[in-house]
Amino acid sequence: MNKKLLLLAPVLLAVGGGVYWWRQKQEAPRDTSQLTLYGNIDIREVDLAFDASGHVADIQVQEGDRVQPGQILARLRPNKLEAALAVTQATVEAQEQALAKLKAGNRPQEIRQTRAQTDALAAKARMAQITYRRLQKMAQQKLAAPEEIDQARAAAEAAEAEAHAAEETYALAVAGPRGEDIAQAEAALAGRRAEWMLARERLADATLLAPAPGIVRDRILEPGDMASPQTPVLTLALNDPLWVRTYVPESELGRVRPGMAAEIHTDSFPDKIYRGWVGVLSPTAEFTPKNVETPDLRTRLVYQARIFVCNPQDELRLGMPATVVIPLDAPDSRAKPPPHCAE
Repeated sequence: MNKKLLLLAPVLLAVGGGVYWWRQKQEAPRDTSQLTLYGNIDIREVDLAFDASGHVADIQVQEGDRVQPGQILARLRPNKLEAALAVTQATVEAQEQALAKLKAGNRPQEIRQTRAQTDALAAKARMAQITYRRLQKMAQQKLAAPEEIDQARAAAEAAEAEAHAAEETYALAVAGPRGEDIAQAEAALAGRRAEWMLARERLADATLLAPAPGIVRDRILEPGDMASPQTPVLTLALNDPLWVRTYVPESELGRVRPGMAAEIHTDSFPDKIYRGWVGVLSPTAEFTPKNVETPDLRTRLVYQARIFVCNPQDELRLGMPATVVIPLDAPDSRAKPPPHCAE
């Protein structure tokens, strides 16, 4: 019996030591000088499409190409759009000339011509009156038939009316066009110019430009494909800003503020430390995602956070696992305006 106890003694001591070590490990105080979080590199992506429909003429970038704002990425065939622009430009020029003609009024030669026609008709009316009066005197002497007198009176009245109409025409020629006609022509010109601007904008939409600096991730269409506003041509990854999508446990939420400095580590570059800062803290809680590794229980509520990170050597990629360390006892760990990578 004593011999068995002697054999079990080392085993009992080992088990007791293990239990004691485990309890000490469990009861060890947590490091409160920093907060360690885990997440993945995240960026924004943009699906670029033409704001027009047509066949793709050419695409000037490949997957992996870096682009700058305003850089030409792709073009549509412009033939129809250029023709529509030429038509609208011609209508604008025609309407401009019509408006200029109205504002200039009648030329001096036209006014003099109208004056001459008016004088001629006035002379004709006077001659008709003379003929009519002569026939009236002859009728008193029984030398003219009543029918002749009636015809002369009608001719005199018609000539008088023609002369009066000519005077009105001459007055209108001197006065020039009405203000309402000029206003109508100006409104028509504004409409033609709007059509021309719309055609010019449609032609500009046939060129796809980079909206921001980034990297071409996918080339979806090829030359000859039919493009439309609902069909993306390229997918652009915007590498600025770059952030780590992570989650802050509810128990640590009161210790983290936007603007706090952070250090980011990756498995791909274990010896490098990337400078960053706390950017956004979600106002709503959620359950811990299963793909996030955390020493706390996964059933606890967490708050999504964006830790912006500087990537001067372009070493960080979308989805890359990252570890975020936020110093909590540093003098500058208080919340402050977010810094920038250029600083």
